[in-house]
Amino acid sequence: MGTALMKTIIYIIILVILLLIYVYHLENKTVFAPARDIASTPAALGFPFEDLYLTTEDGVKLNAWFIQSSPQDGTLIFLHGNAGNIGDRLGKIDFFHKMGLNILIFDYRGYGKSGGYPSEKGIYSDARAAYDYLLTRQDVDPSRLGAYGGSLGGVVAVNLATQRRLACLIIDSSFSSGQDMAKHIFPVIPGFLVRKKLDAIGKIKQVGIPKLFIHSIEDEIVPLALGKKLYAAAIEPKRFLEIVGDHNDGYLRDGERIRDGISQFLKELKLIN
Repeated sequence: MGTALMKTIIYIIILVILLLIYVYHLENKTVFAPARDIASTPAALGFPFEDLYLTTEDGVKLNAWFIQSSPQDGTLIFLHGNAGNIGDRLGKIDFFHKMGLNILIFDYRGYGKSGGYPSEKGIYSDARAAYDYLLTRQDVDPSRLGAYGGSLGGVVAVNLATQRRLACLIIDSSFSSGQDMAKHIFPVIPGFLVRKKLDAIGKIKQVGIPKLFIHSIEDEIVPLALGKKLYAAAIEPKRFLEIVGDHNDGYLRDGERIRDGISQFLKELKLIN
């Protein structure tokens, strides 16, 4: 083998390694965008709440809030999206609390006051820890326990439903898989380089509980097509609520339609009265 050819092969190997490092770094920054500072708490809404720390199966401490409506009400595990932390979700906490739901919201590892560093495997473990904690509470009825997942949280909710018994899922502005999102955001990067599977579409076929999908026709971050792709793969019972508004402001622009759709869904399942 000639010297020139050997140099070319070495250069190609180096370029491939650099590309892999770049894609890995870019993927991490895109999938997980945590913030440490908590901007506000439910006290700002006048809600009494419990400030908790949960422990995952691998020993990570997670900060959580439990906001109680009443022991007779259903309970919702709130699985937030990829950016910020629980302090940025007060609007939706208020929204669900006014419906008459107990709410457990927590920060994934690496977010807010939670320990550790985020990873796909880790955030799935975090959701299990939240669910398992609720089963220890005397004021939570496990037969009336559902999960809400927004954006990335929708993927986490689907995974949780394959591993724990839930009454229902609300999947809001979520997507089919990590590869599908990568193709949308970085179309030049080959799909096989995407390490985080985030395979909601493969798992949703195992989820037989009632499911409400919510997605905006104007979503500029997660295309409506990916939300509908996930919905199409889901088995019955399921329903799809199409709304308007950007990825993060649908509850402001189309709040009445969302409230009516979620209320009807939860009333039919007797999670709220």
